[in-house]
Amino acid sequence: MSSNLWNSLIRLFWFCSLSLVFAAPLSAQENSKKLSLKEAIDSALVNNNDIQLAGWDEKIAAAKWKESQAIFLPQLDLSYAAMNTNNPLNVFGFKLQQQSVKAEDFNPVLLNKPGSYSDFTSSLQLKQPLFNMDLLYMRKAAATQADVYKFKTQRTKEYLAFEVQKAYMQLQLTYDAADVLQEALKAANSMYVFTSHRVQEGLMQRSDELNVRVWITSLETNLAEAKSNVQNASDYLSLLMGRSLGTSYEVEKTNINSITSSDASAIPSGRSDFSAMQKAIEASDLMIKSSKMSYLPKVNAFGTYQLNDNRMLGFSADSYLAGLQLTWNIFKGNSTKNRIATQTLERNKLAEQLTNQQEQSQLEFNKTKRQLADAQYKISQQEAAVKSAAEALRILQDRYEQGLVNSTDVLLAQTQLSQQKLGLAQAIFYQNTTAAYINFLTATTK
Repeated sequence: MSSNLWNSLIRLFWFCSLSLVFAAPLSAQENSKKLSLKEAIDSALVNNNDIQLAGWDEKIAAAKWKESQAIFLPQLDLSYAAMNTNNPLNVFGFKLQQQSVKAEDFNPVLLNKPGSYSDFTSSLQLKQPLFNMDLLYMRKAAATQADVYKFKTQRTKEYLAFEVQKAYMQLQLTYDAADVLQEALKAANSMYVFTSHRVQEGLMQRSDELNVRVWITSLETNLAEAKSNVQNASDYLSLLMGRSLGTSYEVEKTNINSITSSDASAIPSGRSDFSAMQKAIEASDLMIKSSKMSYLPKVNAFGTYQLNDNRMLGFSADSYLAGLQLTWNIFKGNSTKNRIATQTLERNKLAEQLTNQQEQSQLEFNKTKRQLADAQYKISQQEAAVKSAAEALRILQDRYEQGLVNSTDVLLAQTQLSQQKLGLAQAIFYQNTTAAYINFLTATTK
């Protein structure tokens, strides 16, 4: 076989390998199932692990917001204490609380040396927040932070849908590659039968028959690998969909217009990741206001109901205490001032990150739009190349049957046709994935 034919075979082999994402062969699976693109996306959005994790983050943020309800709700504490002392002041205080003071208790000797005395106290304490502006803004910040995770979950779903589209179209490409190789193998077998008959009739050389046999062997090897790659691509789809591995999916036929790209001319400002960043900036602004409000005084109500007795589980004397408390931290060593300065810097950093992210996304969008136009042009070129290669092969096959060319010429033409068909399939794949990427770049919050 000529060196040109071997080089062409090598190029075709690597072309097949590059066209298929998963190069490691696996054993064929008998379990097969039809799968539409919509079904794949819907299954992934429900079962994918990344979606589950995003959902947990969202629940955690919502729980933290609910935790901040404490700024409105009362706090009630119940306690029971048992104490024993010979301290004169405490002993007299215990007797007052137990409402058991007698005239003899004022005896100086007994006042100075009262001996050991016990007190058992049951206490119910109530605290009611009334005016805490710093905590109010902190609660608003927690609610805004919960919105951040909602937008993050939405962006995770958009990215997952894009990944599933890519994986689905990759599986379509593996099927297309296998079909091209199957078609080439069928043509090669027909050519081998024809050549064998001519060799037996003495009209062709034995080398022609051997060339075709080598070509068939190479195609069978590549076809076996392509079929294994179908299972590899199916397993990746199963992973994205949160399903068990081992199922081989039958997908819809490749269509040039299966993915319609967005007609947007610019990246929308309402994209979910931008919205998440904007909400994070809003949360930072609220935390800054919370820190500023900590300069204001705080007003809270409190109350205590208490039962005292000198016997365990005795409740003979009761009393209460209620009031309002105003507290005002006049100076805290500039800690509040420095905290506000730090929070402001962090907020400005977030704003700068948002601007940078929007500019990078717009740059990526412009580049992808040009890539889509290039992919569409390449498809038209590949379609013309396939027609030309098919016509060239037909002419050479006719001449080969007439004995005017040798088998090497026909095999080179067959190789060229297979390469152009694979190139067309890859161009369609590139166009569809590029269109899907544009849709991902321009997705807006629902």
